[in-house]
Amino acid sequence: MDVKDLPTPAYVVDEDKLIKNLEVLSALQNATGCKILLAQKAFSCFHYYPLIKKYVCGATSSGLYEARLAAEEMGGENHVYSPAYTDAEFDEIAGLCTHIVFNSFAQLKKFHSRAAGKSLGMRVNPQCSTQKTSAYDPCAYGSRLGVVSSAFESEYLPLLQGLHFHTLCEQSAEDLKTTLTAFEKNFGKYLKGMKWLNVGGGHHITKEGYNIPLLEKLIDGLQQKYGVTVYLEPGEAFALNAGYLVAKVLEIVKNDIYVAILDCSAECHMPDVLEMPYRPPLFGSGEAGEKKYLYRLSSRTCLAGDVIGDYSFDAPLKEGDVLVFGDMAIYTMVKNNTFNGMPLPAIIGKKGEKYHIIKTFGYEDFKGRLS
Repeated sequence: MDVKDLPTPAYVVDEDKLIKNLEVLSALQNATGCKILLAQKAFSCFHYYPLIKKYVCGATSSGLYEARLAAEEMGGENHVYSPAYTDAEFDEIAGLCTHIVFNSFAQLKKFHSRAAGKSLGMRVNPQCSTQKTSAYDPCAYGSRLGVVSSAFESEYLPLLQGLHFHTLCEQSAEDLKTTLTAFEKNFGKYLKGMKWLNVGGGHHITKEGYNIPLLEKLIDGLQQKYGVTVYLEPGEAFALNAGYLVAKVLEIVKNDIYVAILDCSAECHMPDVLEMPYRPPLFGSGEAGEKKYLYRLSSRTCLAGDVIGDYSFDAPLKEGDVLVFGDMAIYTMVKNNTFNGMPLPAIIGKKGEKYHIIKTFGYEDFKGRLS
């Protein structure tokens, strides 16, 4: 198939680019002895789990369903963290996972006896913000994520084998260094005798220009100083720039500016466009005013704000044109929805110049979520 012949809308995962990212992550493991986990909240396309597990040591989950998916499709180490576990789910989670991280000492006291033989950890809050957007800042005022130093109950240390923190979002090794200074000041004294330290996700390791030598230095320093194994659980770094969303132009309307109505949706198929907000790259386009023909790209839902953005082109768009958005493997398939009865995009694999359909979705997938 040629890209113009693909069913639309469709997510396309580029296996060659995925492997390139995996090689970077594997090299970091080999250079430092750290362990890297796939954060499934960013990329849960389990068709590629057999490939991914060749490069990293396992996966990390946010609850029962992700933990079960990792156990069934990935294997290896299976870590889980949740702000709060439920009585109904905990025993199954404990049966699936190798490592269980708690968000509070109350949760630890409630559930530790039901997790015999598992490696237990506590999430802590270094109270060190390195980003400006509070929605993505686990250290923001009033955060529910992790124990602050003043609430740390050291008498329960014998129950713990590790500590965990997660403070970054698409950030650099320099931001991790800043966070580690605060973490060590507040919690470093508790690492003596522990087996591991999980420094969370949000590390943009596979982004061009990321300071990998500094990251290696930080990891080596932690492991030598405290005698622990360092875990990282990036999500975005696994599939960064390794996926596309292919869409088709359905109609062109004009209201002050030309608006192209596509068969994909920001609200349904790329929610981060509206939530972050985020302007996805679009092949063959430019910023508003950069090229001759300007269009506002929107969707066929009824939401007035379902707008992807303003893009310019060298030639006018027309009905049937195929558009390819970049960086669409992460936080897309895991967050999409069927608002307005919008169809879910097909999932397609690409290796070299060849495409193959992994899965398509239909009416029953929409209806099956309702009653």
